[in-house]
Amino acid sequence: MLHYPFGESYADEPVNQEIALHTLSARYRHSLTLLTDLYQLTMAYGYWKNGLADRQAVFHLAFRKCPFGGGYAIAAGLHDVVGFLESMRFDESDISFLHTLHGHDGKPLFEPEFLRFLGELTLECDLDAIPEGTAVFAHEPLIRVRGPLVQAQIIETALLNIINFQTLIATKAARVCFAAKGKPVLEFGLRRAQGIDGALSASRAAYIGGCEATSNVLAGKLFGIPVRGTHAHSWVMVFDDELEAFAAYARAMPNNCVFLVDTYDTLEGVRNAVQIGHRLREQGHELSGVRLDSGDLAFLSIEARKILDEAGFPNAAIVASNDLDEQLIDSLQNQGAAIGVWGVGTKLVTAFDQAALGGVYKLSAIQDACGQYQPKIKLSEQAVKISTPGILNVRRFRLEGQAIGDMVFDELDAIPDSPTIVDPADATRRKVFSPDMTREDLLEPVFRKGRLVRESPPIDAIRMRVKSQLEALHAGVKRFLNPHSYPVGLEEKLFNRRRELVFEARGHHIREVK
Repeated sequence: MLHYPFGESYADEPVNQEIALHTLSARYRHSLTLLTDLYQLTMAYGYWKNGLADRQAVFHLAFRKCPFGGGYAIAAGLHDVVGFLESMRFDESDISFLHTLHGHDGKPLFEPEFLRFLGELTLECDLDAIPEGTAVFAHEPLIRVRGPLVQAQIIETALLNIINFQTLIATKAARVCFAAKGKPVLEFGLRRAQGIDGALSASRAAYIGGCEATSNVLAGKLFGIPVRGTHAHSWVMVFDDELEAFAAYARAMPNNCVFLVDTYDTLEGVRNAVQIGHRLREQGHELSGVRLDSGDLAFLSIEARKILDEAGFPNAAIVASNDLDEQLIDSLQNQGAAIGVWGVGTKLVTAFDQAALGGVYKLSAIQDACGQYQPKIKLSEQAVKISTPGILNVRRFRLEGQAIGDMVFDELDAIPDSPTIVDPADATRRKVFSPDMTREDLLEPVFRKGRLVRESPPIDAIRMRVKSQLEALHAGVKRFLNPHSYPVGLEEKLFNRRRELVFEARGHHIREVK
C-alpha cells in the first residue's frame, strides 16, 4: 500500500469535513483516485457513452530521452503504483465532487448513471512492469497496462506522476553515487524538496539510486531508510563561542559527533573539533568527523585532513555539503579533495538540472469486434514522438554478464533465434543478436485482472539491483559527458509494421492540395 505521513483513522470526536479537507493531517487520508487529469474522466465518459468502456486496450508507459544528458535511467516508483492501484476506488466523496462539475452550458458535466458506473468500478486490468532498480533506456515500455479501456485510461495520470518523478530522482542519485566512487552519499534534501510527497518520494528514490542514508526522519520511519544528522549552524550560534558549542553537543550526544565547522572560520573550527575529540576519547568515545558546508571544498578538505591526521584522528570523516551534484563531486574528486562522505540535497531531490523525466503513456493496441488486437499508432511532426504499436515487451541480451543491447518486440510475433533490432530513428543502424547470448524479458506480471500477483521486494533488494545493473553496463554508457549510446531498437518485424502503419496513416490523412 501507499505510505503517507498521517494516521489511518480520524479522531473519535466529530470533525467538520469541509474544514478537515484543507488540513495537511487530513489531505492524504482521503481517496487518491481523483489524482488524475480531468480529460481522463471526460474521455472515460465518452467511452462509456459510446459503448466502448469495456473494450480491451493496451497502453505503454515510456520516456523519450534519458535524463541529465546521460546514457541510462533507473526505473523507480513501482511500489507506489502498486499501492495506488490496490486502493483505487471512487468513494462517496469522489462521486459527490464529480456531481458538482458543470460544462460550459452550466449543466452537469457527467450523467448520474455514469457516476454510478464509476462508483461501482473495480480494477480489472493486467499490469506488467520492469522491476524497480533496473537500468532502462529511451522508448522502452516501463509499464504495460492491458484491460478495459475506461480503466486503463483513468489510471494514466497517476502512473506517470509516480514513475516520472521517482525514476528521475533514482537516476540522479545513481549518477551522484557514481561520481562519489564508492564513498558514502547522504541525501539531505528535505527542506528544499517540492512539497511533502516530493520529499518522501525523493528520499525513497534517492536511497534506491544508491544513497546510504537520508536526513528525512519520516522517510526513515516509512521506508526503512537509515537516517543521519547532527547539528546546524544555529546550534553553534546559540553559545558564546564555537568551542563551547561543540563541548555542549559532545556532552549531550557523545556517540553522534560530526561537528559543523564553518560557522565562523572553517579551519579554526576543525581545530576546535580536535580539542573536543580529545575530550571524547578520554571518555571512551570517538570524534566521528567534521562537516564542511561552504568555501573551497577541495582546499579546505585537504587542510582539514592534515589537521585531523596530525592530531591523531585519521578515522574522523570529512563530510562535505553545499549545493553538490555529480558534476561538482566529480570535479572535487579530480582535484584530490579529501572528502570521505558527500551530503547532497537540493540538486538531488529537485533534479535541479532537469525538471521532469517526460514520460508518456500511449495507446498501442485495441481489440476489435472479433476479439483480435489491432495495433494503433500516434503520428507526429517530430519523429521521436511517433509511438510504437503492439503488445510490447523488452528483451535484454547479455554476453559474459555484460548487457549489450535491448530489443523492443511485440509479444504476438514469433521471434527468431537470431533477432535483428533496428533503430527506429535510423533504419540503417541494425544489430543482430546471436543464439548463444543469454537473454531475459524485462516486463514482469504485477497485476492480473486487478489482483496483485507480485509483491514489491524490500527496498534494500531494489537498491542492490541498481548496483548490479550498473555494473553490467559498459563504462562508456555511465560517463557524464557524451555517454556511449546503449543499443536499443525495435525487433525487425515490429519496425516494419510500425513503418507500414506510419505510411498508411499518413496516406489516409493527407488531403490533396489544389
